[in-house]
Amino acid sequence: MSDFERHASGTEARRTTPGRPWAPAEGQRQDALQRYLGAVAAAAATKADESVPGPEEAVPSAPVHETPAHEPAPLRVRDVMSVPATSVTGDTPFLDVAHTLAHEQVSAVPVVDTDDHVIGVVSESDLLAKAAVMAKPHRHGALGRLRQHHLYEKSRGETAATLMTFPPVTVRPGDLVTDAAWTAAHGRLKRLPVTDGQGRLVGVVSRVDLLRALIRDDAEIRAEVESVIRHQFLLDPAAFDVTVEHGVVALAGRGDAATVPKLLEAVRGIEDVVGVVDRLGVD
Repeated sequence: MSDFERHASGTEARRTTPGRPWAPAEGQRQDALQRYLGAVAAAAATKADESVPGPEEAVPSAPVHETPAHEPAPLRVRDVMSVPATSVTGDTPFLDVAHTLAHEQVSAVPVVDTDDHVIGVVSESDLLAKAAVMAKPHRHGALGRLRQHHLYEKSRGETAATLMTFPPVTVRPGDLVTDAAWTAAHGRLKRLPVTDGQGRLVGVVSRVDLLRALIRDDAEIRAEVESVIRHQFLLDPAAFDVTVEHGVVALAGRGDAATVPKLLEAVRGIEDVVGVVDRLGVD
């Protein structure tokens, strides 16, 4: 097992499935997904820690916290959403909705009224159910149950308004990316409409957009490690060999006994670093 594998956030067992080893691409996707879910879990933990004071408790005024100049502002939905957002109106026929999804290469599209208010979302799964009803309109058995019966009845619709899922789950431009990621993960949603204060469509954000925002690629992490070496420790980054693989940083080079532990600790504290391989020598 390599140094990177030993220090990554998982074990050999996590990288395999019974009877078949994962292909390299699968391992990369799983590493990225684990880092994504870690960010989502952190957002969920923050929400769980928030408490509402009882009626007998006074609510103190919230202090205004400004982001220190040396820290980047947290990413918000407006920073990663796609604009303009493709949408359909409620009277759009089923086949036209299907053509829109295929043409735009998206999995879902918001449904809006005449004033651009989001009234629902129609997705591939909604259209798939409709197509199944068209292919075989008389279904029995399990579809007789309440939930399946509701899906069957909805799938008999002919327009976006009769096929859509409602009420829609939306986010605001000013919402934190971590909160939007939690919303998408909790609802198992691939795309979220972004609305203004009046509920009008202003953009759309996908799970891919959120994933890219939450997980920096290895090149960006390497650049930050080199920045820490240069600006925090006043050392020449060229004197060190810095490699990053799936969030695991390997550091090689030499430093004095007082600097090396501090440097390693600083690198471990960099966001999205999941492990550090110490190959540093001490002078």
